[in-house]
Amino acid sequence: MTLALGCIADDYTGASDLANTLAKGGLRVVQTIGIPSEGLALPAVDAVVISLKIRSVPAAEAVDRALAADRWLRGRGAGHVMYKICSTFDSTDAGNIGPVLDALRAEAGDKVVLVTPAFPETGRTVYQGNLFVENLPLNESPLKDHPLNPMRDANLVRVLARQSRSQVGLVDLAVITQGPEAVGSRLAALEKTGVSAAIADAITERDLEIVGAVALDARVSVGASGLGFGLARGLVASGRATRSDANESSAPAVGGGAACLAGSCSQATLEQVARAENVMPVLRLDPDKLVDGKAELDRALGWAAEHLDQGPIVVASSAPPADVARLQARHGRDRLGHAIEQSLAAIAATLIERGVRRLVVAGGETSGAVVDRLGIPAFELGPEIAAGVPVLRAIGSPHGRMLLALKSGNFGGPDFFEDALRLMA
Repeated sequence: MTLALGCIADDYTGASDLANTLAKGGLRVVQTIGIPSEGLALPAVDAVVISLKIRSVPAAEAVDRALAADRWLRGRGAGHVMYKICSTFDSTDAGNIGPVLDALRAEAGDKVVLVTPAFPETGRTVYQGNLFVENLPLNESPLKDHPLNPMRDANLVRVLARQSRSQVGLVDLAVITQGPEAVGSRLAALEKTGVSAAIADAITERDLEIVGAVALDARVSVGASGLGFGLARGLVASGRATRSDANESSAPAVGGGAACLAGSCSQATLEQVARAENVMPVLRLDPDKLVDGKAELDRALGWAAEHLDQGPIVVASSAPPADVARLQARHGRDRLGHAIEQSLAAIAATLIERGVRRLVVAGGETSGAVVDRLGIPAFELGPEIAAGVPVLRAIGSPHGRMLLALKSGNFGGPDFFEDALRLMA
């Protein structure tokens, strides 16, 4: 296997988002869960997206795991490796974006790394180094309230500088719109002043194409899936990859039962769970009881047994931000998060034992816990459900043929669960 592009994603839903974007850009792509084992047979592809769960772990652990993934990708011929981060730049002042960027840059020997979380298709743009969600600065938007990595500053130059050893600069929109040559000149000028990480403005897909073309001249880049769009376009335009629609091909129906699990507390997921109540049974878990013991888990499994034969179900632990803050104060952030993720993963495993073969999961941490529990090593890409969310067909699953959808909490429209299950029928 010789790869045109290697990618390291800091969570599983972000990996699916990126893989979907690369496929739409014409690349043949596979998403793996962790570094693939030597015995895992992967199809011939242009890009591999390695999914890791390193967004909220200690920075040193995130660095070690990202470097191991980087070595695997480089060993398969990847000349450029993208570190995929969230489009809301979820990262505390301790990391992990900055420490991983520093380590990958040092390993690659790059002078300056381009960084942009812009993804206009989902309303994320960067202007004068500030991240916007639709027309609001990130710190004024509903997305500021991530339960693990709340974002209180929209200025990415400041945010990255607080967590990185690199001096951080800016390639502003006025330079970007002049094209790749102007961007290259700006990077050279920044390098002379000691800058080794540069936030790139982008408000349109054309901006991302320019950023992607320039980024490919280096060995590392950092960004959200919008950057992946630019890299894919650049690879195809330069002839380093041949455009393919292989990931859009249809495959036989999987059958089996269907279920949705929601651990995200984002505004979008809260609305999606509420809308799902109009069309399918929904069980709302009590997070307090999930922390206190297994009685709530047993209740959920009993409820699922009663309803699963009648059609798709939803099991949700999602709660509004104020309730999440109260629960975190009572139980501790890490303890609460772990209890919810592991409970939903246990529910998923039991549902699979009972014949569910189509599973929709909302929330990055929840998706990671579920996929790890199920032991699925990789996925092929299926049709797109919503921007950034594809149907995933399991490769090498110990449970046989399965379809999954792993959704970042903020993604998808109000009827996402119903839309996903329709495409997975």
